[in-house]
Amino acid sequence: GIDYDGAPAGVATVEPGDVRHASVRSTYMRSGSPGLVLLPRTTEQVARAVRWARTQPVPLAVRSGGHGISGRSTNDGGLVLDLRHLAGVEVVDPATRLVRVGPGARWGEVAQVLAPHGWAITSGDYGGVGVGGLATAGGVGYLGRAHGLTIDHVRAVEVVLADGSVVRADAGHEPELFWGVRGAGGNLGVVTSFDLQARELGDVGFAQLAFAVTDLARFLVGFGALVEGSPRDVTPFLLMGPPRGGQVVVQLSAMVAADDPDVVIDRLQPFAHLAPLVQQAVHLVPYAAVVAHGGGQHDGQGEPVTRSGLVEHLTEGFAADAEALVLSGRVPFFQVRSVGGAIADVPPDATAYAHRSAGFSVLAMGSDRAWLDERWDAMTHHCAGIYSSFETDPRPERIPEVYPEPTLTRLRALKARVDPEDLFGHNLSVAPR
Repeated sequence: GIDYDGAPAGVATVEPGDVRHASVRSTYMRSGSPGLVLLPRTTEQVARAVRWARTQPVPLAVRSGGHGISGRSTNDGGLVLDLRHLAGVEVVDPATRLVRVGPGARWGEVAQVLAPHGWAITSGDYGGVGVGGLATAGGVGYLGRAHGLTIDHVRAVEVVLADGSVVRADAGHEPELFWGVRGAGGNLGVVTSFDLQARELGDVGFAQLAFAVTDLARFLVGFGALVEGSPRDVTPFLLMGPPRGGQVVVQLSAMVAADDPDVVIDRLQPFAHLAPLVQQAVHLVPYAAVVAHGGGQHDGQGEPVTRSGLVEHLTEGFAADAEALVLSGRVPFFQVRSVGGAIADVPPDATAYAHRSAGFSVLAMGSDRAWLDERWDAMTHHCAGIYSSFETDPRPERIPEVYPEPTLTRLRALKARVDPEDLFGHNLSVAPR
């Protein structure tokens, strides 16, 4: 269904049969087989590609780094707009720490550029993640409780809209678009550059602890209480898999946004008493060392199956259900990320990411969609919403959980103005069905 002869002039393309197709077809987690991959190098080429994509009767996926758990940056038989060549990282104004970053840059690269200045921009926890997807969806990372979400540091964007027009949006120009791009950008256009304000940051404390846990529900409740009672300069994550020998090995990774060893130890010590430790390591390192670049070719296999949620607190009820899920042995990956802190300082209507009161982001990954949906659907009463980047459930009832009212109504009005034909419908579209 793709007219290759009419492909946008001057834009590099890769189609099936090309030796390069294997390196651009899939994402980190999802296998794909797009009919054509477009590789623009400039904003004008992105605009040309978008105008041409509107004429094609196939889905369009937009990709920055391709690391997203959702797998929505590829497809089968459609178009992929791959932004890997728009990857510049430039200091625009040293006095205000303003940095201009392309969507195809990786966060590890950004951290390396900013490190000599003593700056950092809060990002995800893996350096291979692309800037574009994370900086339009939210940006939950190791500096979250200290510095907020990545979108909270965006000061302006350049966006290619569905009609191919190029718009600069900031607080004073196209403010409604600027509001929507920060949290729902994948619905509204293709961001070709971000102006982000970095923060001053010296070395950070980074801990990796492993626990042998026999009472997981109790452990989760205790962890949640410790996080909520901790100063916001500490942001811990938990990761666990199926039980072995009656125990669950829980890995805790935590960043302390401080370069004083005494402060780092003081923040971490309470967590060390949650359960018997089987491994521990604490280092004082540059932020860039923690989010070191981890790029390379993505060769995902199959279709990722995840369910996720944002919860206010790790209550006993949630912890009991989470324990049952993990002990089933059918969830190879269960994660709890701390949010809150500085994230909650931003009013819920300031950006299209409205879930500011949540204390934790939780994620379960499995291989059986029907089984995981049944189990997770029974747990959704614990959740206050969903962070879009971690969710693969395509059912339309997820949309109001990602974008609660009145955010959803406001987004739909904006969507009707800038993308009335739902060209960018491959990203949890808010367009009414």
